[in-house]
Amino acid sequence: PCGSRENAGKVVEVPADMRARDVCQLLVYKSHCLDDNSWSLVEHHPLLGLERCLEDHELVVQVQASMTSDSKFLFRKNYAKYEFFRSPLNFFPEQMVAWCQVSNGSIPQSQLLQNFLNSSSCPEVQGFLYLKESGRKSWKRLSMFLRRSGLYYSTKGSSKEPRHLQLLSDLEDSSVFTVTTGRKLHNAPTDYQFCIKPSKVRTECKELRMLCAEDEQSRTCWMTAFRLLKYGILLYQNYKSPQQQNSPVSHFSTPVRSVSENSLVAMDFSGRTGRVIENPLEAQSAAVEEGQTWRKRGQRMNALGSPSPLHPSSLSSVIHRTQLWFHGRIIREESHKMIMQQGQVDGLFLLRDSQSNPKAFVLTLCHHQKIRHFQILPVKEGQMLFSLDDGSTKFTDLIHLVEFYQLNRGVLPCKLKHPCTAVAL
Repeated sequence: PCGSRENAGKVVEVPADMRARDVCQLLVYKSHCLDDNSWSLVEHHPLLGLERCLEDHELVVQVQASMTSDSKFLFRKNYAKYEFFRSPLNFFPEQMVAWCQVSNGSIPQSQLLQNFLNSSSCPEVQGFLYLKESGRKSWKRLSMFLRRSGLYYSTKGSSKEPRHLQLLSDLEDSSVFTVTTGRKLHNAPTDYQFCIKPSKVRTECKELRMLCAEDEQSRTCWMTAFRLLKYGILLYQNYKSPQQQNSPVSHFSTPVRSVSENSLVAMDFSGRTGRVIENPLEAQSAAVEEGQTWRKRGQRMNALGSPSPLHPSSLSSVIHRTQLWFHGRIIREESHKMIMQQGQVDGLFLLRDSQSNPKAFVLTLCHHQKIRHFQILPVKEGQMLFSLDDGSTKFTDLIHLVEFYQLNRGVLPCKLKHPCTAVAL
């Protein structure tokens, strides 16, 4: 059974040779979602407080064999699944990759990943991690080294001498999980927990390796390196060929055109022919003007008779509820959790009702692995308008506002790119 909300679910018949990617495509088809290759199947263990995204090539039936009756699969977006292929330097800080230090930081970006993908090279991730001591509440800060052969800790400071290295976990028969229970349960020293769980183990807590990093970037680095060292070139193939021809449900998928943000340019369509705007100041004023036109368009449509039986002003106050990015009355912590679950990539966003002001809304946006909140306030100008920049740019409804910031950064740190969605299966 798969679910995305606690109370929703779907039963899907999965043949033994069906990969996680195929199951996602089947669910996309059954749930009428748009397939943009960011859907994931999540292995979720509520009692242990662990979850991880299955790799596209993993056989779902095999994974299920090591799950308990309370565990389940969730169907969810994960925009960060292959983000490290697009910007590896953000994922692998030089001080954590051993051979980057040897080369004095002159490793080219492509080489960085090639060393991880190439099974004959020996990359190593190093740094300090807290390890939860078996059967106890205490944690120990240790110098650790992650190699293809496994995760080791040093019994003597930061010594890498073979006699001081103790194997903590191999990669072959283990998987790396995010810990979802928060710090208190395990008395963890920081918020950045993760866990290495042997695949064959179902519920043996003493077999779990509970680890804690010092910040989000290093946790992401350890977890990404674990996947890369374990699967190597397979991950690259998953990233490159999401629509494989031999997939049993490939005819369900719809090709989605992807446009690099850098290839978008400001254009002026006010004349007979379109013209690219070179001057950034002109582009900015054109963007503001566009915001004004959208407002007028909304007003004009209402003046001509709204397509909806609702009163025009009441329509603009509720129309956003139909959108996948709108989540209603969720609290700030819940919005953080959703963004974290769907992969902290730049431009991942959602809108929600404000807790402090019943008439306002909040835009929750991820940028540089940090989650920020922007208040959208109502502005009264003959009719109700919405603005998130103190009234400089105003919109008749939240859909206009979101569309505008998907094209223009405005006061935000980045454009709105990926809607954070909850799917009702």
